[in-house]
Amino acid sequence: MIVFLNGKFIPEEKATVSVMDRGFLYGDGLFEGLLIKGGRPFRWAEHMVRLARGVEFLKLTMPSTPKELRRFALELVKRNQLPDCILRISLSRGITARGYSPKNAVNPAVVMTLHPLPVSDGKQIPRWQVITASFRLPVNDPLTRFKTANKLPQVLARAEADEAVAQEAILLNTDGYVAEGTTSNIFWVEQGVICTTPLPSGALPGVTRATILELCASLKLRCREKTVKPEALHRTQGAFLTMTSMGVVEIDSLDGRPLRRSPLVKKLAMAYRKMI
Repeated sequence: MIVFLNGKFIPEEKATVSVMDRGFLYGDGLFEGLLIKGGRPFRWAEHMVRLARGVEFLKLTMPSTPKELRRFALELVKRNQLPDCILRISLSRGITARGYSPKNAVNPAVVMTLHPLPVSDGKQIPRWQVITASFRLPVNDPLTRFKTANKLPQVLARAEADEAVAQEAILLNTDGYVAEGTTSNIFWVEQGVICTTPLPSGALPGVTRATILELCASLKLRCREKTVKPEALHRTQGAFLTMTSMGVVEIDSLDGRPLRRSPLVKKLAMAYRKMI
């Protein structure tokens, strides 16, 4: 596999970042994951807006413009002959003197890699077993608005899902309300209304999440943001997850208890697939 590292296209096995890089030492950086379909990035502008906001908030240095990044990304897809894949863009602050202070950071690292899409027959909506994780996310934390390189709560929650032989874990916030999945946003159907968690609850402003909300409007489906306790999800008409890699995934069971199924989930999943 060919990767992009700081302006160069090189074999994956030769791509290295310094052991003194702050991304490695402290998770001091950002990343974005984008869907590439037919050789074209899906919702590029939306991902770049979120990345730019994160760069501004963390006061990082982005060596390339979004236009340059897009050109590099398309060249990377071409060189790897992988027109359908996930593109990951990683940005680290770079190297500084020892310690937490980000003063005088030099050599920010920009890496782009491609990853195969999950296997899917394209006809059936994936259905996952999901658990509630024991780890919590802070309420109204500005860092949850960005894909920072430090995702230990999500890593540990996913480890709990692996141990439970589940495909995803739902993280609650410190008030006990549902926030998000480890790599997904969560939706549910309540009396015919498509509901999702508000961003201040600790949820990432997912690009796929925003796309689903747009589709609800175009399909004239009612939707709203709402806080919810995990036990309340068992009383809904159905629930689903959204993510860049899989699109729409229906929740089959939560903590070992089957959830109801709503035809609205399939309707949105098919509309999303048509869009991409």
